[in-house]
Amino acid sequence: SKVAELLGLMHYMEGLRLITVVELVAPTSDENITVTDTEFNNVPIRLYLPRRAPDGLRRAMVYFHGGGWCLGDAGMHGYDHMSRRTSNELNAVVVSVNYRLAPLHHFPAQFEDVYSVTKFFLQSKVLSQYGVDPLRVCVAGDSAGGNLAAAVVQQLVEDPEVKTKLKAQILLYPALQALDLNLPSYQDNANKPILPRSLMVRFWSEYFTSDPVLKEAMASNRHVPAESGHLFQFVNWSRLLPVEMRKAHAYGSPSPGGAELAQRYPGFLDPRASPLLASDARLRRLPPAYILTCEHDVLRDDGVMYAARLRAAGVPLTHHHAKDAFHGALMFVSWPLELAVGHRLFNAYMDWLKENL
Repeated sequence: SKVAELLGLMHYMEGLRLITVVELVAPTSDENITVTDTEFNNVPIRLYLPRRAPDGLRRAMVYFHGGGWCLGDAGMHGYDHMSRRTSNELNAVVVSVNYRLAPLHHFPAQFEDVYSVTKFFLQSKVLSQYGVDPLRVCVAGDSAGGNLAAAVVQQLVEDPEVKTKLKAQILLYPALQALDLNLPSYQDNANKPILPRSLMVRFWSEYFTSDPVLKEAMASNRHVPAESGHLFQFVNWSRLLPVEMRKAHAYGSPSPGGAELAQRYPGFLDPRASPLLASDARLRRLPPAYILTCEHDVLRDDGVMYAARLRAAGVPLTHHHAKDAFHGALMFVSWPLELAVGHRLFNAYMDWLKENL
């Protein structure tokens, strides 16, 4: 991807997206699940409907895939496998959303798509159409999808048009803030596989713009203007991280950047892109949460800090921290990318859903 971009052949993310294309599988139904590609509110989705007769109304999940807001697809083998298994084991309707992607579409397009689908699905007439219990609906997502799930949940509690309350939010190694990209986990895991710091910085910057100036400012952690410095209280890892994760790192607020970048690309200061910026008053209104974090992951501290803030706000919370896992571990549950840690984390995730959804 880097070589192709340097030669002017294609955008860096277009090169990475070839991975998505290779992984795509057709919407194939089986004896347990009917799978179809359709649209909700003009946004493409992959819909999973259990075939066996329900014992009353069904549970439901709206799922947002990961991929740094630039990659991924509900039809990728890994996501199809996750949604199929969730639908079958929980006898649940699963709505897996194919939101617009950068660099063709920047923030807030991705958020608007997933919010539109969720709001459409939560209408009583739609829930009734699919036999869904309005008291047993959750949203879930991994990585960038976890970011979108957290943002959707926050927005829903402020939306007077939405009468259905979500039962739960599931955030799997989520990205939750774009203010401080030099957290201990960003430093300790800067060069670890799947998601090195350089790629995460590229994902964040690309979410807002293809202007390389923002990428360079984010890479040096000098993109937040001085007048927005008060926001760092929401991502102050010296207060929100446990001692064992702070290790020998000394806290210091990032050096301020110029005001011009934030004026041109204000998205990185928007709670819809950085849910950790939400006020305590808003957090107190949120539904129960399941947060998975992995020790060997640049995004570890985002999830840990959000768990700390939700707990302080009185939100019922299950925080599962996997000390032997890395970013994207839940995808490693089927051949040829199959690992014991992936199965263990997936089973724990499913067990929580069975008990709490």
